[in-house]
Amino acid sequence: MSFREEIKKRRTFAIISHPDAGKTTLTEKLLLFGGAIQTAGAVKSNKIKKSATSDFMEIEKQRGISVATSVMGFEYRDLMINILDTPGHKDFAEDTYRTLTAVDSVIVVIDVAKGVEEQTERLVEVCRMRKTPVIVFINKLDREGKDGFELLDEIEEKLNLKVRPLSWPIGMGRIFQGVYNIYEEKLVLFRPHSKQGEEDKIEFSDLADPELEKFIGEKAAAELREEVHMIQEVYPTFNQKDYLHGELSPVFFGSAINNFGVKELLDCFVEIAPTPLPRITEERKVDPEEDQFAGFIFKIHANMDPKHRDRIAFMRICAGKFERNTNYLHVRQNRKMKFSNPTSFMAAKKSIVDEAFPGDVVGLYDSGNFKIGDSITGGEVLHFKGIPSFSPEQFRYVNNADPMKQKQLVKGLDQLMDEGVAQLFTKENNGRKIIGTVGALQFDVIQYRLKHEYGASVDYEPVHLYKACWVESDDPEAFKEFLNRRKRDIARDKQGNYVFMAESAWTLKMAQENHPEVQFHFKSEF
Repeated sequence: MSFREEIKKRRTFAIISHPDAGKTTLTEKLLLFGGAIQTAGAVKSNKIKKSATSDFMEIEKQRGISVATSVMGFEYRDLMINILDTPGHKDFAEDTYRTLTAVDSVIVVIDVAKGVEEQTERLVEVCRMRKTPVIVFINKLDREGKDGFELLDEIEEKLNLKVRPLSWPIGMGRIFQGVYNIYEEKLVLFRPHSKQGEEDKIEFSDLADPELEKFIGEKAAAELREEVHMIQEVYPTFNQKDYLHGELSPVFFGSAINNFGVKELLDCFVEIAPTPLPRITEERKVDPEEDQFAGFIFKIHANMDPKHRDRIAFMRICAGKFERNTNYLHVRQNRKMKFSNPTSFMAAKKSIVDEAFPGDVVGLYDSGNFKIGDSITGGEVLHFKGIPSFSPEQFRYVNNADPMKQKQLVKGLDQLMDEGVAQLFTKENNGRKIIGTVGALQFDVIQYRLKHEYGASVDYEPVHLYKACWVESDDPEAFKEFLNRRKRDIARDKQGNYVFMAESAWTLKMAQENHPEVQFHFKSEF
C-alpha cells in the first residue's frame, strides 16, 4: 500500500465529555465493534472485577474514573482508527487540552438527562478555537431525559455549535423503541439487554409507508414522522465540508451501555471524519504527505507497567513515515536518537511497531529525555505550537513523610511532574518544594502513585497562593532588582525558569504595577 493510501486510512480522534456521561463505556463499545476486545468491562461495577480497557491505572480501577488519557488503536472496515479516551474530570482538564492538539476530530458525549454540563462547555470551546470537527453523541436514551429538540437548542446555545441530527430517537426511557437513522434511512429497533448483539435494522427510506406502524405503533409513528419532518425543515442539510471546517456538528442518539446506536455512529464517523490534518509549527505548516518525518510529544506517562518502572512518551506523527531503529533529531536537545522498541497501544497492552504513519500515536520508551511539546524530526528544526503548561490554581507544600526514602521521592516527583499533570516549584529563599495543580484531585493521585509506584510517602501542607506566573524581562538590571526585592515570592520551575508566586490578586497587581519592565505570563509557552 502506498504512503498516501496509508495516510488516507487513518482516523485519529478524542472522546470528550463531562464526568459520568458514558465516555469510557462508549470507547469500550467502539473497541468491541473493531474486534479489539471480546467483552466490555464495567467501569463502575464492583461485582464485575474486570475494569474498562481504557482505565488501566490502579487508582482509576478503584475510583471508577479516568485520570489519564488512554490511547487505543484498532482496525475497522479496512481503516486504522486511533481513539484517545480522555479524563472527564475537570481536575485533569490539562491532560485533555493537550490531547486535543494530537487529534483531528472529536466525539462529544452528552448525558440525555443532564444535558450540556460545565466541563463539556470548556472542552468544546478549545475545539472551536482550533476549528476541530465535532460529532455529538447523546447517550443513555434508555433512561428518562430531556426532550430531543430541547437538547439540540441547549447544544447550540451553550456549546455554540451548529447542529444537524443524523439519527432521531423513538421515545425515551421506559418507552424507548429505538432510533431512526436519518443518515442511512434505516429504522433501528432497540431490544433491551441484548448488550452485545447486532440490533434489528430495517431499511426505511420512506417514513410515510404505513408499514412503520407495525414496528413502533401508531402514536410513535405519527410523532416520528412529524419530528423528522421538522428536522428537515429547521436544521441545515448535512454537508461534509461544513463538518470538516468545524462549522456543522452531526448529532447521534443511543445508549452506549446497551451497545445501541454505537455502530451507526462509528459507520458514519469513518465515512465523514477527517484523515490526518496539517499541523502548524513556529517555522511553517507541516503537511502529512511530506516525505520528511516530523512528530511531537503530547503526553508522558511514568510506570505504564509498575513492574518495570518504564516511562513512555506519546508521540503524534504529523508527517512522513516513522521507522524503528532510524536516527531522528530531538530538536530541543539538538541530538540524534534512535528507537529500538516503539510501541502501539491497546490501553495498557503494547506491541512493537516497525513503522507508523501520520495520524498514528506511537509510544517511545524514555529515560528522561522528553518533555511535553518536544519535536522529533528527520533533521529539520521545527517547533510545534499550542502545547502549553497552564498556571496552576491550587498549591501545597510537599513534605517527605519517610526520610529513608528521599531518593525514591526525588525520582518519583521528577517523573510524575514530567507527565505534565502537575508542576513542581522550588522556593528560592528556602528550597521548599510546592506542587501546583489545576484541581485538588491531582494531589490524591500524586500521593497514591508516589506510594504505590515509587515506595515514597508524602504529606501535604497548605500554602496560600493565588497564582504562579512565569516572569521574564528584556532589562537584566531591572529583572535582577525585581528578583531581589521579591525574593520570598520567587521560585523556579522544573526547567529552572523563574516563577512569581503571588499570594493574592492584589499582590500580583501591585507587582505588575511596580515592575513595568517585567512581563508576567500565565502559561509556560510564552
